[in-house]
Amino acid sequence: MKPRCSTRQNHALTKVEVIVIIGVVAVLFGLLLFGANAARKKAQRITCVNHLMQFGLAFRLWSGDNTNLYPMSLSTNLGGTKEYIITGQTFRHFQVMSNELSTPLILVCPSDTRRPAADFGSNFGNTNLSYFVGVDAEESNPQAVLTGDRNITGGTRSPNGLVEFTGGQPVGWSSELHDGVGNVGMADGSVQQFSIAGLQQAFQQSSLATNRLAIP
Repeated sequence: MKPRCSTRQNHALTKVEVIVIIGVVAVLFGLLLFGANAARKKAQRITCVNHLMQFGLAFRLWSGDNTNLYPMSLSTNLGGTKEYIITGQTFRHFQVMSNELSTPLILVCPSDTRRPAADFGSNFGNTNLSYFVGVDAEESNPQAVLTGDRNITGGTRSPNGLVEFTGGQPVGWSSELHDGVGNVGMADGSVQQFSIAGLQQAFQQSSLATNRLAIP
């Protein structure tokens, strides 16, 4: 009996086909990672905006119990933080609102490498903050810059961490937190995401000759 002959052929992949398949898989994997990274950054920006909105509410609640002034405008003798402006202790402006803020966890942006403090006690400091404070902001001036991401650049910096922006001085963002843009909380309680040009315009529209920021 003669053996049966098969006309079927074994088709092995050529080197070119293997390279093409590997390339396609690599591209698809790269797209997947890019999409996941973009989604993560978007979620971090949304969380940061939510933090700033909570700060705006906290400032308003605090001022309602303290002669309608933000803590930076009220002396420490009256429970405020005015005297701390020149000390560089930015955290004091948040610490005084511990009841309104409830937790220091919201004082660190999820895009930041800094870590939040466990509580508002003696171990709480500037290194547990991701946000600056506009020390001259008042509820009566809704266009004033109240809070924002700490990675702001430009202005005239003093040794105590206070930064002054006057007139048309250059201002911007480093790429440290949100890739060249930043989030800012206004004195009216709103939160805006500003490009460099938008941030410059916000300072010009603040009705303040000089915008002073306490940056941690």
